[in-house]
Amino acid sequence: MEPEAGDHGPALCSLHSRSGEMKLRKRKSTLYVNTQEKRSRRRDLLGENIYLVLFTIALRIFNCFLVQTSFVPDEYWQSLEVAHHMVFRYGYLTWEWTERLRGYTYPLIFASIYKILHLLGKDSVQLLIWIPRLAQALLSAVADVRLYSLMKQVGNQQVARWVFFCQLCSWFTWYCCTRTLTNTMETALTAIALFYYPLEGSRSMNSVKYSLLVALACIVRPTALIPWVPLLFRHFYREQRKLCLVLHHLLPVGFITFSLSLIIDRIFFGQWTLVQFNFLKFNVLQNLGTFYGSHPWHWYFSQGFPVVLGTHLPFFIHGCFLAPRRLHILLLTVLWTLLVYSMLGHKEFRFIYPVLPFCMVFCGYSLAHLKAWRKAAVSFLLLSNVLLALYTGLVHQRGTLDVMNHIQQACPRGPDPASVSVLIMMPCHSTPYYSHVHCPLSMRFLQCPPDLTGKTQYLDEADMFYLNPLSWLQQEFRSNASLPTYLVTFSVLEKEIYAFLTSGSYERTAIFFHTHWPEGRIGSHVHVYERRLTSRVNTGGN
Repeated sequence: MEPEAGDHGPALCSLHSRSGEMKLRKRKSTLYVNTQEKRSRRRDLLGENIYLVLFTIALRIFNCFLVQTSFVPDEYWQSLEVAHHMVFRYGYLTWEWTERLRGYTYPLIFASIYKILHLLGKDSVQLLIWIPRLAQALLSAVADVRLYSLMKQVGNQQVARWVFFCQLCSWFTWYCCTRTLTNTMETALTAIALFYYPLEGSRSMNSVKYSLLVALACIVRPTALIPWVPLLFRHFYREQRKLCLVLHHLLPVGFITFSLSLIIDRIFFGQWTLVQFNFLKFNVLQNLGTFYGSHPWHWYFSQGFPVVLGTHLPFFIHGCFLAPRRLHILLLTVLWTLLVYSMLGHKEFRFIYPVLPFCMVFCGYSLAHLKAWRKAAVSFLLLSNVLLALYTGLVHQRGTLDVMNHIQQACPRGPDPASVSVLIMMPCHSTPYYSHVHCPLSMRFLQCPPDLTGKTQYLDEADMFYLNPLSWLQQEFRSNASLPTYLVTFSVLEKEIYAFLTSGSYERTAIFFHTHWPEGRIGSHVHVYERRLTSRVNTGGN
């Protein structure tokens, strides 16, 4: 295996050349070389043309503002809600934090942003919502550029351009890459790490940098290691200085990053906790993740992978036959990841998002080899993905975010925020919480922690509510004095709780459009009901 550029270890690893081979140097005028370097520096950013990089950043910022829908609860409840609680000392932490299944390293990124905004006196609710997403968009733009740079090295300029095009127009990437999901951070770090991975033909390989990025991804989400298993084995197998690689690169990087993770969790949990082990124990060894749904073993192959790839799928299959052999390790990584996740009962589209950039490599080779049909293929990909991206980003599942903008207006300006209360009667974690209100209102939602005691007939609060919504409400609120000011629910529930709404003098004051994947508990609209007979403090916006 050729040596790695940029590896500066002890004497055992120090005899590395930049490209793995000796080259004859041509004599040039010092003045000429310096002038060329200065011009190159003015044009370059991240090692690429500055206009290309700025275009990518601008596109991802545009992408960020065109995604105004919700995807899964984790994009708030495992990041922004935790960060808000860390900085402002009020909010709600889910059961995963009391059971120490999640680490504080990822939320700490957003908590740092919140703290800076707070110190500057700029912690308005809109900035708390958008600044973390803009930061994620910036990192995703860096990952896009790194993927393009890598393909210029291991492929050629034409292939790199088509891989870049496929990456930018992927509907699922557009849908996810600006969200504050651990999967989004995992994907960005994986794509950047691949830039430094020792693929044949790569001139940017650096085992310290890529292993550091992989370790950070594993701290954010332990399952980030899954795609890297075949890549790490390949590197170890082909590395001539195996002892150097392990002792001077992988082990020190792993020790430092995981020690940092331990210290951060020790500070916030108040005790030593290995959250990575707890996470894998819950989701893999005990397989308790199936509490939130399970799918057949073939789901990723029959549904998950085709949906995530979308209209790129035929080009991916075509590209698998055209890509050079040195890139087959990326195809093996994709198949390995799908197989490993297929063995777990709980499956979601976002779990395989980290291998989507790998797939774009093969799509790029497909487009690069098309001649007569290329223009039609590009038009088809662009049109189909733009339509999907706009629908999922602006229409699908947006009601649960719009309703929180409405709740913001209920924040009282008086000294007693508890004078206004909100009850969210939806499947648990359907909406974000205090990170999207930034006001200590009295809020409550239907909880759904999994059964950790082994009960056979376990029902969480949300399940008990949906068995008989009217009866649950009548038992929960026996007197008018305890009735909440606002009720938030999906439209399908209105007929079932109509008697309660009437007796409590509730009036529907807002409707927000919300499409959904078919589920009986979720309607096409979100309704807000306000109790009109309650004397309240005058309200105003944040």
